[in-house]
Order: sequence, then C-alpha cells, then structure tokens
Amino acid sequence: MAHANHIRAIRRTLRREMPSTVGLIADAHDFAAMTRYRSFAFDDHTAYLRQVEGLLRALAAQGAHTTVALFDPDEFTEFCTSEGLDPDTADSRTRFTAELAAGGACVAYAGQPIDSLVPQLINKAVRKATWEYATLLLAEAGECAECGQDIGRAAFDRASHLVLSLLEAAGPGTHHLVCSIPAQAEQLIAVLHAEREGFDPVRLDETDAAEFVTVLAAGIALHSAGGLVLRSTELGTPDRLHGWRLHQGRLDPLTAGEVFSAYCTDAATGDPLAPEPDVEYRAGFPVDQPDSHH
Repeated sequence: MAHANHIRAIRRTLRREMPSTVGLIADAHDFAAMTRYRSFAFDDHTAYLRQVEGLLRALAAQGAHTTVALFDPDEFTEFCTSEGLDPDTADSRTRFTAELAAGGACVAYAGQPIDSLVPQLINKAVRKATWEYATLLLAEAGECAECGQDIGRAAFDRASHLVLSLLEAAGPGTHHLVCSIPAQAEQLIAVLHAEREGFDPVRLDETDAAEFVTVLAAGIALHSAGGLVLRSTELGTPDRLHGWRLHQGRLDPLTAGEVFSAYCTDAATGDPLAPEPDVEYRAGFPVDQPDSHH
C-alpha cells in the first residue's frame, strides 16, 4: 500500500512538472467545422467551453502549469495533410496541439474564467498574425537602390530609435502607445504599454516592444502613411493624449486640434464622439531630428 501511495505521489510531482497544453476552439464557426469528425465528441460550443473550463480548473487544482493554445481547424487539416495523419482521430488532434504549444498563439492559464480567456486567446492570435505579416513585409522590402542597404533592417533600426526617443521624451508615468499602419492587405495595429518612474529606465515587455517596432518599421519601409498615439497617465493629473503622423520615416507631431479630431471622430461613420472627461488633448512633441536618418 505504501508503495502504491509512493507511486501516486511521484506521479503527482511529475504532473506538476510536466506542462500541459490544452487546444481551445474559440470560435463557434470553427467549432462547427470540427463537428464533421466522428471522433470529435462535442456538438454544442457553449457546453464544450464549459467542459474545457472544468478541465483547466482540474489541472490547476493538481498544481499543473497549463497553456491554452488556439486550435484552428484549417491549420489542423493542413497539419494532418503534411504529416500524413488521419484528421478524424483524437491522436491527430493531440499531436497538432503539441505543435501549437511550440509556435501557436498561447495564453497561460491562471484561473481566469473562460469568458475572458477566449478574447485573450483571439487577441494573441491577431497580434501574432500582425507581427508575422509585418515581418514578411520587412523581409520583402529588399535593398535600397541608391546605397545597397537592407531596407527592412534599416527600417527596424529607425523604428527602434523612434520608439525609444518618444518614450524618453514622454517622461515619467504610465504610457500606452498605439501604432496604426495601412498595409497592402490590411490595417496593421500594434499596442505597447510602458512605465517609467522618475528618471529610471523605461519598463516594458520585450515581446510587445518587438511587435510594436516591427509594425512601425513596416510602415517606414513601405513609405506608408500611418499614425501613432500616446496616452500618458500620472497620479493626480488628467490623462494626456499626444499624436504623430508617420511621414517619410519621420514622426511628425499632430496639432492639439488634430489629436482631438482623431480621438473624437468615429472611424467607421465619421460622426463626432464626445470627448472623454479628465483628458487633455495635446499636440505631439518633437521625437527626433528629421535629418538624422538615411
């Protein structure tokens, strides 16, 4: 008996140390596509989401570290075709989920309810697709006809410099940056959250920063129009909103009126929106010297 208990204890320990990945079909349309497989045991998306939530809670109760990955039926079909697998088996779904753990859109499970986990996962997938598309645009930019320089690499260096200069000039506080770049196939949007206390260095997430810089760099490499807005928050003062226009690799400051118009106009309809209370709409500030780049 003692030996059996010992084995169980070892298994529990291993369970904690072996991270799990749970593939989640977040979208009702994608779920419907999976129901064509006879080995897929679910027929109701809402009930399926509740079952997944129960599984995640059970794994967490055992002390397991669990990652939730976005399960895309189209990618699953492609995976099965390329690997020569039968898509109508639980084993194929498990193998695909293991692949997702390595390179797919994933969110760590930390007890959050399924209703907030699903949007987190979709947001992660959108960001991943945006980053991959922006990276592809940079890779395809080629070399400068005049100087032979790699356009994508130069644009990335330029964008890194601009973002660091902007955050340096923004001063202390909590900063929320949004960059929007019209590209050939879609609007690229990236978000970056940064914090700075006093004269300390800026604190930010490195992955978020890399995504943000890549999107801005794509705009620079494509000579695209685009915009960047900054919302700064400090205790005891109204939020400050600043804006810039991307133009020929420069961030040109918008006027206070242009910032107000950008924020207080419905992008879809063009209708005016009420300004936010306790918010100051300010001109962008100079980010760097216009002649300081190639």
